Amino acid sequence: MTALGLLLLLPFVWMISTSFKTPLEVFEFPIQWIPEHPVFKHHANVWTGTGSFTLYYANSLKISIFSTLGAVTFAAFAAYGFSRVKFRGREPLFLLYLSMMMIPPQILFVPKFVLFNWMGIYNSHWALILPGMFTIFGVFLLRQFFITVPQEISEAAFVDGAGHFRIFARIILPLAKAPLATLTILDFSWHWNDYENALIFLVDKDLYTVPLGLQNFVLENSVDYNGMMAAATSAMIPMIVVFLAGQKFIIQGIASGAVKG
Repeated sequence: MTALGLLLLLPFVWMISTSFKTPLEVFEFPIQWIPEHPVFKHHANVWTGTGSFTLYYANSLKISIFSTLGAVTFAAFAAYGFSRVKFRGREPLFLLYLSMMMIPPQILFVPKFVLFNWMGIYNSHWALILPGMFTIFGVFLLRQFFITVPQEISEAAFVDGAGHFRIFARIILPLAKAPLATLTILDFSWHWNDYENALIFLVDKDLYTVPLGLQNFVLENSVDYNGMMAAATSAMIPMIVVFLAGQKFIIQGIASGAVKG
């Protein structure tokens, strides 16, 4: 597993290494993994040159943060309802809701375009934020965890006079830190790397996200391999930060799930 992990990391190591090389060093063989004289101008050009990534970063952070916060919040409420609140038709409704995952997202592009144009949010960040606040996978992920929490805990809270909202906020959510962190990382990653929706629903360059900005940078600098690698490296930074911040909870979730009782 260690050897396989190192093999999968090699392209990323080469990308970071190339971003600090001179153009003549890009295709040297054997590969020089650590440049003798690192060059920082390529990274500086990404942030200060024409088509600066500062605006793209701000746009992507805005969309990803708001979408992820909404998705985690709504998914947690929906998952609680499907797992802890008893009502007629709960299971068939959940299966119907879950079946929506089988619909390819590309089929919805035309209906979304018509709807967003009618709502007046086409060519705005709301066209990405509002749909991003709803995640079927997130509801499924959290529901599967919520149903593992013993019902006796909720029943004891009901006896003490607690309602559903208090049980949800004071009991269920504190126990669900690991799945919530996992969903946050996965959802943030999805919105940060979302290229198709941004390409279709954003027209103005001032609204571009990092994937669109990176594609635009590649088209404008088709022979600047060092600049491309510097731009790609910059695009990875938030993903690394989010993963490092949340990996503790993922590991805790795996560890707790491996111990019965």
